[in-house]
Amino acid sequence: MAEAIDTETHKKMAGEMNQADLTSETESETAQQQMVELQPLLSSQPSDPSHNHFQQQQHLYASPFTSVTVEDEVIMDIKEMIQDCGDGLLSPGCCIYRVPIALRHLKEETYTPQVVSIGPFHHGNERLQNMERHKQILFKRFTQRAALSWHDLVPFVTQLMPKVCASYSETINLTQQQLVKLILIDAGFIIALFMSKSFELRNDAKLSQQVLNVSIREDLLLIENQLPFFVIEELFNKAFPQNHDGRSGPSFLELAYDYFGYYNTQELEPNSNVEIKHFTDLVRLFYLPEKLPQRDCYSERHILLYNANALQEAGIQLKVGKSKCLLDLKFSGHVLEIPKIYVEDGTELVFRNLIALEQCLYYPDAPYIDDYATVLDCLIDTHKDVDLLVRKKIVDNLILGDSNNVAALFNGLGKNVVQCSCNSEYLDICKRLYSYCEDPWHKMKATLKHDYCRTPWQIVASIAGIVLLFLTVVQTILSVFQVVK
Repeated sequence: MAEAIDTETHKKMAGEMNQADLTSETESETAQQQMVELQPLLSSQPSDPSHNHFQQQQHLYASPFTSVTVEDEVIMDIKEMIQDCGDGLLSPGCCIYRVPIALRHLKEETYTPQVVSIGPFHHGNERLQNMERHKQILFKRFTQRAALSWHDLVPFVTQLMPKVCASYSETINLTQQQLVKLILIDAGFIIALFMSKSFELRNDAKLSQQVLNVSIREDLLLIENQLPFFVIEELFNKAFPQNHDGRSGPSFLELAYDYFGYYNTQELEPNSNVEIKHFTDLVRLFYLPEKLPQRDCYSERHILLYNANALQEAGIQLKVGKSKCLLDLKFSGHVLEIPKIYVEDGTELVFRNLIALEQCLYYPDAPYIDDYATVLDCLIDTHKDVDLLVRKKIVDNLILGDSNNVAALFNGLGKNVVQCSCNSEYLDICKRLYSYCEDPWHKMKATLKHDYCRTPWQIVASIAGIVLLFLTVVQTILSVFQVVK
């Protein structure tokens, strides 16, 4: 009985399999028939390589398990990209930038820290690791003097992080823990460095090296090597509340003015009403005049200065100005007054970073440092112009006495710099100097000086020629009188 049932079941299963095979064959024949019918339609389409390539891409991306098309994936990718990029390129509080590539490639070392890194842009640079341990030592001294415990310091800095991150032009690729640690150590190091007297750092073997001190100071004014001023100042006020009112000790603003006092030639007093973004901004403030001149449209800057030697040959007297403000140029009568400028190894670094700051969207309508550099570029064409300005005591050349290097320095500051307006006072000086030099009488004097009075021998020869000409004329006149008589 069981065998009969098995035999019947086997026959039934075999029948079902045969039926399935027949169905499969029927479907296959139907599909082939459909392809035959579609072939004329496909062959009638224009042969477009890009179209065929796109079809191939669709075939590659298609999946038998999903109905998502290539278009859907592209849309999802774009939506995700737009969501991640945020609402704006730069926040309103952004003030610390990367130097534009067009400027950086001209003199990269003037924008890169040589001794110590501050902030996230150059953090982790292997070349600067020798100073990291010393930063930690100074930070330790800061924590020992501060009126705060670790449980106060870390939360205080953490709450400032959103504002700190908004101060940088680029996304900081650090975790919040790493960034808080970085800001805390760097800010503590700077505070301890500025308070070197009270922190008894005068006997520190490393900081007693004058060359290192100068290098650290120069690194601290680089535009890419900054912390926002507010985070250091607020940490200082929290750690030393007795100094906040200035009665028990100097405020952080006063300490900053003292540390960068080398650049404060105008001897400006600390002013808490003036907002300072960072140390580069502070040094720029030291150079600006008390009252900022108005600005004129760039299109009016078609009048260029003659170089220093050409001005002198035209009758312009070059004189060292008495003003303590480096940018305070004056022209009256035939006298051009230029405040004394000291040119040393760090001069180019300072100017390039201040100009970069003005280029980086923060002072687009007030590039006063670049205006000054442009005027000097016009005055100085070659080493001969530098030598003249040195003789007039306008330039104090401390770069091993090499005038060619000074000329190259000022000729290169304006390269790849974009400027939309100009200091109206400089523009007026340029116009009046141009008019003076283009006057026919002044041009004739300049030609005579250039052709006949450039050297002492030329002067002697010219005088001798004039005397000889005079005697010849006198002799001719006397001869005529004798003939008449």
